[in-house]
Amino acid sequence: MSKAVILNEKFEAAGNVELPSAYDSINSHNLYLYVKSYLASLRSNTARSKTRAEVSGGGKKPKAQKGSGGARWGSMRSPLFVGGGTIFGPTKRNYEQKVNKKQKVLALKFALNAQAQRGTLFILDALTVESGKTKDAMAIVTKLNQRSTLVVVDLLDEKTYLAFRNVPNCYVVEKQELNAYWMSVFHSVVIEKAVFDSLTGEK
Repeated sequence: MSKAVILNEKFEAAGNVELPSAYDSINSHNLYLYVKSYLASLRSNTARSKTRAEVSGGGKKPKAQKGSGGARWGSMRSPLFVGGGTIFGPTKRNYEQKVNKKQKVLALKFALNAQAQRGTLFILDALTVESGKTKDAMAIVTKLNQRSTLVVVDLLDEKTYLAFRNVPNCYVVEKQELNAYWMSVFHSVVIEKAVFDSLTGEK
């Protein structure tokens, strides 16, 4: 059974809390589908090329149909000529990939469990930086000694946001912003106890 690390006020390990045993049986494919869908939704979808019906020119037949000894030219808009249209070029398309609500929930639970299995899921009662200074937020991250850290809070106040804003390899999100992609892309996760309890169904 996976365990999350409980941190005290000094950001030192002060115990463990077990995740529900059902999390161990969740299929990893749920996370794969969600991440694939999430990344697809970020595509800008701005690639666009003109077909022969959209390029300028081509009002006049370039040369006579017969008599030149060469191929027949009907329009300078043909893809065979410089400045002509593009064949099978990129056009606007729908990159959306549907993921069921149940799969989204399972993906988040799997990602949470994976962090706990690695020993990189940390729980705090509350995380605020009242000074709003980056050096104070940096001290917290340095104390954890992780490659990258996602901080999940119930409500993000302005001071805490300003403190963590310029900390490298660290990102702060509120509870409603959290998803399986953010949970899995960072090497470690620091989460407030209220948020952790709501995710695991604990009271």
